[in-house]
Amino acid sequence: MKWVIPHEHGGWVMLTAPFLLGTLLGQPRPEHLLLFSAWFFFYLASYAVTQWVKRKEKRYLVWGSAYWLIGFLSVLLPLWKEPVLWLFAPLFCTVYAINLYFVTRRRERAMLNDICAILGFAAGGVAAYVFGTGKWDATAFWLFFYTVLYFVGTVFFVKSVIRERKNPHWMKYAKLYSSLSVLMPLILGQAKLALVFIFPLIRLWIWGGKEITPKQAGIIEFANALQFVALTVVLMVM
Repeated sequence: MKWVIPHEHGGWVMLTAPFLLGTLLGQPRPEHLLLFSAWFFFYLASYAVTQWVKRKEKRYLVWGSAYWLIGFLSVLLPLWKEPVLWLFAPLFCTVYAINLYFVTRRRERAMLNDICAILGFAAGGVAAYVFGTGKWDATAFWLFFYTVLYFVGTVFFVKSVIRERKNPHWMKYAKLYSSLSVLMPLILGQAKLALVFIFPLIRLWIWGGKEITPKQAGIIEFANALQFVALTVVLMVM
């Protein structure tokens, strides 16, 4: 039976980058491997169920159930170590319910759906941080805030080179958002974090509105995510 695995580059980046960021900003521990395993397989399970909703093919439910079981077994020890992780469950369920709503309306590419997904992925990063430190603090809040700010910008960029490439209004909004992303840390008194958003702004001005392949866009986003994680860790720890 053919494996059921997401093929979107952006989804994989959103899955891994916030979690890695939260782990590095907190206190990495061996159990983070189990927590990431749960995060990874629950993501695969949600994708499989979403595909079943769209196509009604039994194999999606089979794979979704298998992924969910592995994720469930993986998260048992982290939940026992840090029961506070249960607090994230309502948010994850709500975000996924919204995603399914858009899927049933055949509007899964809607900007609101993307933003809701980003909120879920950003919360995953906070979960990794809280699991390592055992506390909710200002770092957890800023981790969530800047992750959302960054990834909404990636949505603007990816749409500007694929689906909205010929839409001049979209490009205006994308450039405005990217510019405001650079200004936001300055306004909030965290000027050094503005550096994190310089490359995304340059990237948009160079490639925004240009015809590039999804693979090229994925490579650009991968490089962008690397600098986001690396710079954010360095600048928030300094």
